[in-house]
Amino acid sequence: MTIFKQRKSITINLKTLAINTHEALPCMDHYRNILSATGGMKTRPTLAELHEEMAIDMYRLATKFGWIKGVLIRCLLNIWGVMLFIRLSWCVGQAGIAYTSLIILLSGVVTTLTAISMSAICTNGLVKGGGAYFMISRSLGPEFGGAIGLIFSVANAVAVAMYVVGFAETVRDLLKENDALMIDEVNDIRIIGMITIVFLLAIAIIGMEWEARAQLILLGVLIIALIAGAVGTFIPPTQAKLVKGFVGYKVELFKENFTPSFRDGQSFFSVFSVFFPAATGILAGANISGDLKDASHAIPKGTLLAILLSTIIYLIVGWMLGACMLRDATDIVRNCTLVEGGVCKKYGLMNDYQVMEMLSAFGPLVTAGIFSATLSSALASLVSAPKVFQAVCKDKIFPKIHIFAKGYGKDDNPRRAYLLAFAIGFAFVCIGDLNAIAPVISNFFLMSYALINYSCFDASLARSPGWRPAFRFYSMWISLVGALICLAVMFIINWWTALITFGVTCALFVYVHYRKPDVNWGSSTQAHVYRGALQSALKLISVEDHIKNFRPQVLVLSGKPENRPALVDFVSHITKKISLMVCGNIVVGEQRDNLRVVLSEEAYSWLNKRHIKSFYRTSTAPSFRLGAQALMQLSGIGKLRPNLLMMGFKSNWHSCKGEEVLEYFNVIHDAFDMRFGVGILRLKEGFGLDVDHETNYYPDTYEDEADDSGDDLTPEETLIQESKSKVNGKKSQDNGTPPKPDLQINKEVLKAMNKFYRKKEKGTIDVWWLFDDGGLTLLIPYILTTKSHWGSCKLRVFTVSKKKGEIDREQQQ
Repeated sequence: MTIFKQRKSITINLKTLAINTHEALPCMDHYRNILSATGGMKTRPTLAELHEEMAIDMYRLATKFGWIKGVLIRCLLNIWGVMLFIRLSWCVGQAGIAYTSLIILLSGVVTTLTAISMSAICTNGLVKGGGAYFMISRSLGPEFGGAIGLIFSVANAVAVAMYVVGFAETVRDLLKENDALMIDEVNDIRIIGMITIVFLLAIAIIGMEWEARAQLILLGVLIIALIAGAVGTFIPPTQAKLVKGFVGYKVELFKENFTPSFRDGQSFFSVFSVFFPAATGILAGANISGDLKDASHAIPKGTLLAILLSTIIYLIVGWMLGACMLRDATDIVRNCTLVEGGVCKKYGLMNDYQVMEMLSAFGPLVTAGIFSATLSSALASLVSAPKVFQAVCKDKIFPKIHIFAKGYGKDDNPRRAYLLAFAIGFAFVCIGDLNAIAPVISNFFLMSYALINYSCFDASLARSPGWRPAFRFYSMWISLVGALICLAVMFIINWWTALITFGVTCALFVYVHYRKPDVNWGSSTQAHVYRGALQSALKLISVEDHIKNFRPQVLVLSGKPENRPALVDFVSHITKKISLMVCGNIVVGEQRDNLRVVLSEEAYSWLNKRHIKSFYRTSTAPSFRLGAQALMQLSGIGKLRPNLLMMGFKSNWHSCKGEEVLEYFNVIHDAFDMRFGVGILRLKEGFGLDVDHETNYYPDTYEDEADDSGDDLTPEETLIQESKSKVNGKKSQDNGTPPKPDLQINKEVLKAMNKFYRKKEKGTIDVWWLFDDGGLTLLIPYILTTKSHWGSCKLRVFTVSKKKGEIDREQQQ
């Protein structure tokens, strides 16, 4: 048992408390989504389920990682990669020591701010598979989540190509040194890269069980390679190294290399775009947060420490290279670095990507480090891209991609998604240019980082009680600054690529927004809707009433809305897009379990299908009058309260009991006493379908046999279908409940029920304004004429003139 005290937990044995009880212990899984729109109260566990012993997943218990092995090592392996060994020297040559340090620090700032926001999000609840996609989608909703899920998947797939091309460049340079090129330098990179990515795909599909065990070995190789490179800079240069630009540590050389020397159209931000992918990889630990012993402790500590260590190492290596290597070695031997067979070969920071290997005390160690760094990063990206894409596909946010959600084996490997990621990576490998691939990666990752930062800001701004991260060292404003920095850097690096990335994200956002996937993740967007509505309702209280701002806010006594569609349709024409509408249902009798919830779900489902914007309220009372009084007194909030009661005409007044007529009459008087306007709608054919309460209020005793094709039916056919399924359902008879009355529905009655559903043809709206009732008699017909359903109708008013000679003037008024 765990006792929480001041955000700390103390685990004790229940036996020490001498507790012998049958009460169920708390279980967080029972309270994660009990108010889901799709699950409702049905997701709440029964007492029998609570008393059952919880199953223990022994596999998950056996594979929990600490912050070092689970986060720190994984992040370092992804951050230390191809850039450290074969591109940092080029960055120093182009940007100089000063600007290279600024580039490294700026990258560190971006990743640190993102790591802080990510730590807050990760410690706010359970993070499952999907990494950045899961965090963003559960924080900002499916729109942003779906967009970034696809972009992040593509970014990781392209990252595979970046690491593979880095590996291929190293192999190409080895072949070049031994005069063993297959075709030429560019095509050799493509050939080696294609073979490598096919090899990596085979490993990923077969399985990655050895990955966790091999991480320590790979990290060891990287550290040894870095140490060998650092030691090599202190060894006096040989003649062979001298001609390649290594002259040892010199103050003059440090000063010369301190300032930038941009060439070939390069600039600060073009160099930054090449280097920034080296700083990515900070999500490696968060992606496996479900497999960490203590995610709230491991993710912040491991990720931030990995960023700090990697930034320090990049700075140290950059300063070492700038202090002991020439930008160009052209002045050493006959204005040329080396002459072999009359061919001039250039070396130095600006010309040689293999500087780290040349400086190393033992060159093959650096080569091994490059191989381990590039292949491990490529393999990690090749696994991450399909996993993220699989998570997107499982959530069914986008249509026709669910085939990629299928997993195979005990590890649920997404083999189909592997093939898709392989195809993307293979296409970018064919480019064969690391400098061309890196900016694309930069923008994709920067957009992901921007949305992670914005997720943290938006969740804090919404002030939802559900936002309570265990990681406290964050600020919503710092997260916002981090998001803005990421967006700014995107456009500074490459404005047209940033526009494409931004445009694709917006397009995906709009698509998902209008598609409205059936998900409910408790996002901050939902919290903003509530917060905005609450603030607006409170602000409305202080707004003084004025006759020009009067709006008819209608409480319509509709019963179940589907039983009186004509009444509901007519009122919706009055209130549509301008005012409040509340459908009230009075249930005469005793309160029954889940009755209000079931009726509410049915009502809102019907209203949504009918495209009617209305609230729904149920009142259970001993009599019709008491229920109507309760609805009139309690419906609405603040100034968003009904001021007009709309009822159907009691057409059976001559045949019903006298008590019913008296109650109906008294409800009208009660409405006037409560300062309500009253409207009574009368149709010659009646209003609709009244089914016995006992058969209507328990929809779980019948089957709804309507299928998706009902969307194409006419309103009359839909009502016939729904009525038959509800009244003559098979399930009620199978369960032994009393059979439902057989309703023979007349199509003429159904047409009358949908009298106001279709657009009215040309006609007139006649108004008999015989008494001064406050103007409501004129306002309602005028509002109807402004609606598209009534737009072709003319308004005609009949009234009484006070004086015979003033008829013309009053008619003009």
